Amino acid sequence: MMRDAVFLPLTMEAAGSCGSGLRSKAEAANRAAAECWTALVGDCDTPSRRTLILTLHDLSEATAGTVQYRRVTEAEALIDEAVREGDGEEFAEALVGYDLAVATVLSRLRSQSA
Repeated sequence: MMRDAVFLPLTMEAAGSCGSGLRSKAEAANRAAAECWTALVGDCDTPSRRTLILTLHDLSEATAGTVQYRRVTEAEALIDEAVREGDGEEFAEALVGYDLAVATVLSRLRSQSA
């Protein structure tokens, strides 16, 4: 049995104990990243390549008003650029930065609400 790929492992972990709205945005972003990666590797122009940034932006908005917001939006822009260029290596690097930035915010939000 094949497990779903986790492209945003830190974010998924941090979102695990957040409210269901944040958790569902994180899950959607993770699925979109996996679909986009598959399209990039296959050099296919699929809808997932065009809609990934919208899905990530939904999650990014949850970080608005935080110190990390600029880091999140910068990483989001790098992902968008990599997808447009079809650069898988750049995509992977940008996704790691995005994952770390979003997870940092979600962890802080979780600890503040505890």
